[in-house]
Amino acid sequence: MPRIHPIDPTQASDAIQVAFEQHVRDYAGSRITNMKATLGHSPLAFEVYMMWYPMYHQVKGIVGERMAYLFAHAISEGSDCPLCSTFFRKIIIDYGEQPEEIQVSEAEQALLTLGSSMAQNRGLIPQDVYQQVAARFNSEQMVVLIAFAGQMIATNLFNNALEVEVDDYLFEYRKGLMKG
Repeated sequence: MPRIHPIDPTQASDAIQVAFEQHVRDYAGSRITNMKATLGHSPLAFEVYMMWYPMYHQVKGIVGERMAYLFAHAISEGSDCPLCSTFFRKIIIDYGEQPEEIQVSEAEQALLTLGSSMAQNRGLIPQDVYQQVAARFNSEQMVVLIAFAGQMIATNLFNNALEVEVDDYLFEYRKGLMKG
């Protein structure tokens, strides 16, 4: 059971209703999830955490869409965040892969290991892993990748700390369950 219940979007303050509506308009296909409705208790918290979306789009521009969602999944798994891990499992499955059977190159695996290591080790990254990733990206790109990982970890921590429940639409994607 969540420590703080998500607000009902229809009963939210005018400011939050406007923020929710703007978010859905800005990010087609997005919805007000349990996490977002929980963040809705604080307009500033909602605004700050929704900056995840522009960061994610930058990451996609650097590593491509597939590696962006695999990177986010690796971070979420490293943080042991059921909500975010399930969200990214859905994306992986919807794109036709099984999360437990992902095939990546050695360089791509280094990026996934970097994200997972950051989540598991309070931001610490083994030097060899960092060097392998840094050899492929310039300083600006590395800053974006590390900043996004930090943003993803913050999202994972928020969900874990408040025990935000996995949304109903994600239920069938939970680990150990088969889709459809």
